[in-house]
Amino acid sequence: MPFLMAKTNVPIGRAKEMEIKTLLGKAIGLVPGKSEQSLLVGFEENRHFYLRGEEQPVVYIEASIFGNEAHLGYDALTAAIARAFHDVLEIPPENIYVKYDDIKGWGVGDAYFDRGDFQ
Repeated sequence: MPFLMAKTNVPIGRAKEMEIKTLLGKAIGLVPGKSEQSLLVGFEENRHFYLRGEEQPVVYIEASIFGNEAHLGYDALTAAIARAFHDVLEIPPENIYVKYDDIKGWGVGDAYFDRGDFQ
């Protein structure tokens, strides 16, 4: 149950959003046991970000992933995320940040999943 939330100061637009969403759907498969079938993706565009004291194109992605405490595939996922935002929005790779959160508990609808139940 991965969730990728991207916040950027760059306008995205619907067509580019869909292109990035598709690339992220493929990228999440680099993490063992994860796929687009369970991926939730969100976008926030036109945010106010200042990097190194200046306004410049930047994206900050929060990647919340359930049940991967060993961080398997994170190197490849980080590279794929960076490539997607660079290729589609032309954000320089050094301005693309990914923060990973290990999710130990997750609720969907009326169901609750706890990492301890899967060990």
